[in-house]
Amino acid sequence: MPPPLPRLNPLAARILAFISGAALLWLVFAVQLFVNVDPLTIQRTDAVIMLGGAATERLPVAQQMQRDYNVPVLVLSHTDTPGNIAADDACNSAAFPSAQLLCFRPDEFDTRGEARAIGRIAEANGWKSITVVTSSYHVSRAQRLMEQCTTADVQMVNSHPTLSGAQWLRRFVIETGGLLDVSLRPECASSGQ
Repeated sequence: MPPPLPRLNPLAARILAFISGAALLWLVFAVQLFVNVDPLTIQRTDAVIMLGGAATERLPVAQQMQRDYNVPVLVLSHTDTPGNIAADDACNSAAFPSAQLLCFRPDEFDTRGEARAIGRIAEANGWKSITVVTSSYHVSRAQRLMEQCTTADVQMVNSHPTLSGAQWLRRFVIETGGLLDVSLRPECASSGQ
């Protein structure tokens, strides 16, 4: 007969229970913030903007939004990065200048750089409202940044990535940290974009 398992002392048991409960609560919030983010309503805006990365997933959603809502211009982040090949190809093959497609290169290839660039583009074009398309896990953080960098009304639309459980968990950790970062270090707050 195997020896009995040692019992945790009451303090260790309480600490373990607290940590387990906090992790479970965070996981529930993460699913709500990063997975279940479909917009309740969608309306026509002045432009549809696709953030760079995961372009095979995001670009069809952005193009569908432009068609379905008769939005005059599609704006693509052009990054020449592996995850953005579909959008970069659309930019590289387009005839410019085009009234229906606008491509931009952010000064930094991250969401902060894109938010600054989008703020400048929206202001230069006099847009009062924009639709921003990104992956579901990225919507909360991207929306905070876009709203910090533009006076246009921001409508977020998400694409649905196909990720494994481990990939979702990784995104939950990254995006939780990113939300904390944009809350503690707002973009465009003092720089005027």
